Amino acid sequence: MRIIFFGNPEFAVASLKKLHQAGFDIIAVVTGPDKPAGRGLKLNYSPVKEYALQNGLPILQPEKLKSPEFIETLEALKPDLGIVIAFRMLPKIVWSLPKLGTVNLHSSLLPQYRGAAPINWAIINGEEETGLTTFFLKHEIDTGNIIFNEKVSIDENENAGELHDRMKEIGATLILKTVQAIELNSYPETPQPSYTELQNAPKIFKSDCILDFSKSADEVYNKIRGLSPYPAAFTYVANKVLKIYATTKEVESHTLVPGTFKKEKNKLKVAVANGYLNILDLQIEGKKRMGIVEFLNGNSDLF
Repeated sequence: MRIIFFGNPEFAVASLKKLHQAGFDIIAVVTGPDKPAGRGLKLNYSPVKEYALQNGLPILQPEKLKSPEFIETLEALKPDLGIVIAFRMLPKIVWSLPKLGTVNLHSSLLPQYRGAAPINWAIINGEEETGLTTFFLKHEIDTGNIIFNEKVSIDENENAGELHDRMKEIGATLILKTVQAIELNSYPETPQPSYTELQNAPKIFKSDCILDFSKSADEVYNKIRGLSPYPAAFTYVANKVLKIYATTKEVESHTLVPGTFKKEKNKLKVAVANGYLNILDLQIEGKKRMGIVEFLNGNSDLF
């Protein structure tokens, strides 16, 4: 099969690598335009482009996915199958062009957690299980017929970064299984089940990252790990942003106002509705990320 692969971040690289190493014919890799970054505004490549360059795969970087030049290029390639992972929304003229359709890998058990940030929201909401789904794209986002899915347990102490790194490898194996099944023309196509209640996974904005210490220890703890290491949950201390990456929980009664910080030797706690969170890993605006002991050595006067 002649495959066109669409993707940008590290999550997509694992699947591209798995397909490439399995010998599939990747006739083009479509990824975002290079972006200037850093003080020198040096052009930054996407991780997917980095892999394609290192392995001699043809690269396409359209500014506009509906541009006539890009569509003509795709048509000339005569693709059999499209694969899209962690990319922008494709217009119908693109995803319907491959002869066998276009497959997406989504980081949830669809139809739950449709949207841009399923890994983050599953942890924020305290889920004990999530999964991965492969499906054929259609017009409504994340609604196509399911090909395969696989459940993934979430450890109660796992953060979004750790779950992401596990799921990208599980997802790569699922994509390989899916493409092999399509090649053999032997695969299921199941409509997504209907549920009365659906959890969504919209894009995360800065306002979603602000901590509300009036909530329970579990709720605040889950939000911190669901946003760690990126974009990171935060609060304000002395008019500075304080990002919190890791904590442990203490459930107990107290009389402190939620959000009150409490220093104890080399420890820093913050009061929540039904106890405290011990802060282990944090970063104050203008300084590097630190463990709590190093942080308190230079910033104890903030509390």
